[in-house]
Amino acid sequence: MELELDKLTKQFGRKTAVNQMSIQMQPGVYGMLGANGAGKTTLMRMICGVLNPTQGNIYLDGRTLKELGENYRNVLGYLPQDFGYYPDFTAKDFMLYIAALKGMNLQEAKCRSTELLGLVGLTEVAAKRIRTFSGGMKQRLGIAQAVLNNPSILVLDEPTAGLDPKERVHFRNLIASFSKDKIVILSTHIVSDLEYISDTILMIKDGKLLINRPADSIAHEMDGKVWSCVLPKQEAEAVSRSFCVANLHHGEEDRVILRVLSDTIPMEGAVNEAPTLEDLYLYHFHNNPNEYRGLQ
Repeated sequence: MELELDKLTKQFGRKTAVNQMSIQMQPGVYGMLGANGAGKTTLMRMICGVLNPTQGNIYLDGRTLKELGENYRNVLGYLPQDFGYYPDFTAKDFMLYIAALKGMNLQEAKCRSTELLGLVGLTEVAAKRIRTFSGGMKQRLGIAQAVLNNPSILVLDEPTAGLDPKERVHFRNLIASFSKDKIVILSTHIVSDLEYISDTILMIKDGKLLINRPADSIAHEMDGKVWSCVLPKQEAEAVSRSFCVANLHHGEEDRVILRVLSDTIPMEGAVNEAPTLEDLYLYHFHNNPNEYRGLQ
């Protein structure tokens, strides 16, 4: 199975939200990174057929979405940022309702709904109305409905929003189990989630594809560019105005430990540190050094 985006472009008036994007995807987890407004949600909505591209095409195994029609929707699972639900439905009723929309027979729908509500930890509240759910519970229900039809292509837009750390670990494990024979595309602002579960990182900036690399090697692009510096507070403030500071920690005797991102050594005594995906993200999306001060 191959999903191909061929010079995909989407314009809203004079604004180009997605610009000439080309990607080939095979089964695996594709983690999408980008600042707000980078074009991630627009790209995902085009992949799901919610938006039509201004230019370019999307192909599944050589056939366009228009050619595939309903057959494409049958292999697609989608969790948007704000998924719609009926607050007076119970979790079980909602799952059966979505199953009917997807054309599943009742027996299959009941079995699959029970299984998935168990997987996302909602078995005990399956008979409760959704309006009584917490934000995290609603998000888990959204994940369950997205995989109800056992899709070959699973698109998840900010799926970990509202989940606590324990729920996020459970979600990551679910995605790992789902992705063996599926194309999974997900975006999140929680960089560590992508670092743990992604096979490939797609970094998008201003509607363009900036990076398309295997996740296990991508952080090495920052080798030699991540530095640890220990300075008096007054000197640290000056450094933060000149460099991208990924992290800071107040130590003893009014000294500050800085994690600095720089192509060259930022100061005498700085030592190299092992890079992370978050370092790479900040390196590419850091615009204003003053945003990272936080030293007052």
